[in-house]
Amino acid sequence: MVDPATEEIDLRGELTRLVSLAWPVVLTQLGFMGMGVVDTMMVGRLGGDAIAATALGHSWSFAALILIIGVGQGLDPLFAQAFGARDPDRAGREMFRAFWLMGLMCLPMVVHHNLAAPGLTLLGQPAELVDRASQYASILSWCVPAMMFFVVLRQYLQGKGQMRPAMWVLVVANVVNIAGNEVLIYGRFGIPEMGIAGCAWSTVFVRIVMAVVLLVLSWREFSSVIPQWRESFSWSELLQQAGIAVPVGLQTGFEVWAFQASIVLMGWFGPTAIAGHVVAINMCSVSFMVPLGISAAASTRVGNLIGARLEFKRAAWTSIAMGGLVMTVSATLFVLIPEYLALLYSPNDLAVVAMATSLLPLAAFFQLFDGTQVVAFGVLRGAGDTRVPSLASIFGFWFLGLPAGAGLAFGLGFGPRGIWLGLTLALASVAFLLLFRVRYTIARGGFPVE
Repeated sequence: MVDPATEEIDLRGELTRLVSLAWPVVLTQLGFMGMGVVDTMMVGRLGGDAIAATALGHSWSFAALILIIGVGQGLDPLFAQAFGARDPDRAGREMFRAFWLMGLMCLPMVVHHNLAAPGLTLLGQPAELVDRASQYASILSWCVPAMMFFVVLRQYLQGKGQMRPAMWVLVVANVVNIAGNEVLIYGRFGIPEMGIAGCAWSTVFVRIVMAVVLLVLSWREFSSVIPQWRESFSWSELLQQAGIAVPVGLQTGFEVWAFQASIVLMGWFGPTAIAGHVVAINMCSVSFMVPLGISAAASTRVGNLIGARLEFKRAAWTSIAMGGLVMTVSATLFVLIPEYLALLYSPNDLAVVAMATSLLPLAAFFQLFDGTQVVAFGVLRGAGDTRVPSLASIFGFWFLGLPAGAGLAFGLGFGPRGIWLGLTLALASVAFLLLFRVRYTIARGGFPVE
């Protein structure tokens, strides 16, 4: 019987296959966003300072965790191509090798979490927030190993085309998160009220639960490759894996850090500019979850086909077209009804609404390029091409987009819109560079990982 994951199919079949892979990932990513929204809402009852301190602590933590997530995504070609070649033992060795790689990253990540106080002080954050924010980040260091385990196992399953286990884990996680926050933030069932520290401990517990539940749901797959752990450690093969995965981690990190830097730049225009910017970014983030899911699907599909020594051109271009089409819908809404969308976020502050409304038409172009580049990156990741695309992304954001945005905003008087023009320029340049790279990679036949 032909494995559907590695079968060459027509356009309609390709669309069906990609959608079946993408939708659970989209819901998983929305689940992650949902936990953040719930945390903000439940901490919000403690006042504005509590929200600000939690946001600072989370931002400090996420600046490091994004590297874990990115390196995990960089494992996609290793897993997908191994499963495409019908070599589960090789995929198992890569999984246990990834645990070694993540283990080497663990200590620096924990240290980073515990340096929040001097780090936030150095960045000029308000002293009245730094103490609570640093406590929040320090507590989150306890879940770094669980987060690493979850990410590796999730990517292993995605390489096999099993996207749903992580989705169900996020359903459980959101329920546990609400209950944990209620008990630990406000004090219930004899447990003392802990405030934002309770929110942090709830997050630690939830992430441990996520790792355990994912292991339980995938125990059959995991246990079948346990014997491979004995052959997993090899310095040469570990370095080879790092050479594929770490560039993706750096690319993901530098992209997220670029958006964090844009918030700092926007802050020089005052709190209204920051608020409007955050509203616009949040709307872009919600719609971005769909092409992000398509990107994961494309990475798995392309990797499976390359592993099976089959043509992947149709899968590559179909997925990129899907990403562009989806973002065209959200871009149209940003152009046609920007004020209405902004009012959903800030109905009581018309200055923030006006700022967000002025940015959303620019966000429409931003969306088109963002959807294209993230799916193209997924295609290239699945094909085993990670280093050149990562350099293209870093160049687009840090050597082109951010400097241009700062120049337009402060030098040429464009104001906050200048920063968005810079971000749009960054995404446009990355999108075009990656499209050319996709053409080259298709012509080359991919970068098979042996």
